[in-house]
Amino acid sequence: MKYIRNVDTYESPAATALTLGKFDGVHRGHRKLIAEIHRLAREEEWQTAVFTFDVAPQIVMGARPQQMLMTNPERAEIMRELNVDQLIECPFTEKLKSMTAEDFVRDIIVGKLHAKAVVVGTDFHFGKNRSGSPEFLAQIAGKYGFRVLVIEKEKDGSRDISSTYIREELAGGRIEKVTELLGYPYFVTGQIVHGRQLGRTLGFPTINQIPDPAKMLPPHGVYFSRTLVGGRLYQGITNIGVKPTVDGSRLGLETYLFDCSLDLYDQQARVELLHYRRPEVKFSSVEELKNQVDRDIEAADLYFQPEHGTS
Repeated sequence: MKYIRNVDTYESPAATALTLGKFDGVHRGHRKLIAEIHRLAREEEWQTAVFTFDVAPQIVMGARPQQMLMTNPERAEIMRELNVDQLIECPFTEKLKSMTAEDFVRDIIVGKLHAKAVVVGTDFHFGKNRSGSPEFLAQIAGKYGFRVLVIEKEKDGSRDISSTYIREELAGGRIEKVTELLGYPYFVTGQIVHGRQLGRTLGFPTINQIPDPAKMLPPHGVYFSRTLVGGRLYQGITNIGVKPTVDGSRLGLETYLFDCSLDLYDQQARVELLHYRRPEVKFSSVEELKNQVDRDIEAADLYFQPEHGTS
């Protein structure tokens, strides 16, 4: 996958089937758009392209705080897994903010990305004052020589699946629902850093990560998890929070990996959150903490039994 972060100096080498949007979370609704550009690209021997911004326009404009379901590297990781040919991650500059909808179509969609088909959702808007819309694209498509396909929202019952909906469920700690809406487990990717190594002395060595401040996390607590690191997948338990019994100073993820004794420092780990176990608690002693972690591990062992379907 080509990962382009400077659209000013980039021009697609081939005709594209293009979709545009924020793609925060790359959830089931987003995947409908990506599946459609793949279908078109196969039929016409085009490349697939996804256009997005490095920071959501709503954040730049101050409409909402910077709490994202995905960091930009995580989004790029998922786009690679979805076999997208080109990911264009464009800075939301003053130039782009003031660009009219037609100028954006002429200069970016057609001029740089050579789009032959543009696939968007029903609520897609772009250009100065959000004047561009699916209807506008359809009106000028003939002039610039591309097709427009407008894809209906993916539904969960009567509600549209959206990043906003998923953030609500994540904030409530409803991890299984988040997995259902995304179409995959919610995860945090980050470098493994040195902790206080207390877990090792208690008999359960852990890996520690400091999440990106822009990454939205579920409520503090203990989760059953699955971690991809060093090309291997490990089951385990993850604590999200500040470890009030032993530290309490900084927010982080601490994960105990079952059946792993390797030195994993400085490697990148992808921790998938599968099930909420309990809230983070300040225990009266380290021994009480150890006893609770032992119970958490036993519960996780039961969760990961083959009949649960997660092994």
